[in-house]
Amino acid sequence: MAFSRWPGAGHSVDVWEKEPGSPVSAADIEVDNFLRRELGRLLPSAGWLSEESADDPVRLDKGLAWLVDPIDGTRDFIRGRPGWCISVGLISEGRPLIGMLEAPARDEEWLGIAGQGAWRNGAALTASSRTEFPGSRVPADLLPSADSDLVTVDKPNSIALRIAMVGADEADLLATLRWGFEWDIAAATLIAREAGAVVSDAFGAPLNFNKRDPRAFGLLVSSPGIHSAAVERLADRAAVLVKA
Repeated sequence: MAFSRWPGAGHSVDVWEKEPGSPVSAADIEVDNFLRRELGRLLPSAGWLSEESADDPVRLDKGLAWLVDPIDGTRDFIRGRPGWCISVGLISEGRPLIGMLEAPARDEEWLGIAGQGAWRNGAALTASSRTEFPGSRVPADLLPSADSDLVTVDKPNSIALRIAMVGADEADLLATLRWGFEWDIAAATLIAREAGAVVSDAFGAPLNFNKRDPRAFGLLVSSPGIHSAAVERLADRAAVLVKA
């Protein structure tokens, strides 16, 4: 598999930009091709939506669909850092049914199954149970001055891994205020939710997947006890940005 040539293990990989500021590597494409072939054999009737494949609207007519990010956190991958993973989610009628993250550079395998729980390397996960918003742990490099009452923790480049950190009680809150794609978050949000976290968009509304437009504005993943406070903290900022 392509991660055997991970630069962090001393190998080189071809890298280019899909558009300015958006790197992709030959490994992304190789993993995408592999997963599309093998998952297609596993469930031939399922649709397909991936960051590295042309979108085929036939997926909209499928009861099941695979949502895949072949390498989430490509910047960490190409820099030889471990903050990347392979993200695979199986969606049933707009809801995640199975979520899987494979993070070989971290020796981690994450799994969530709707209604059954979530695990990392076979150990059951229990999400953050924090009830006080000030002091909440956030995977971020820096925080705005308005959020100086929060605490930064390690931030892998992969948003899927940052989401999973809430499910593993290694962070209390993950928040984004931008447009993002379903393939980035489908698997990890199921893992976090099955571990006990609350998942919503930036306005506190539930997420739906395998939509015609595979985007959502913002993401909040947190312990149940601080989710309302997080929505309130970010509401004005989200309202301004979504109109920009």
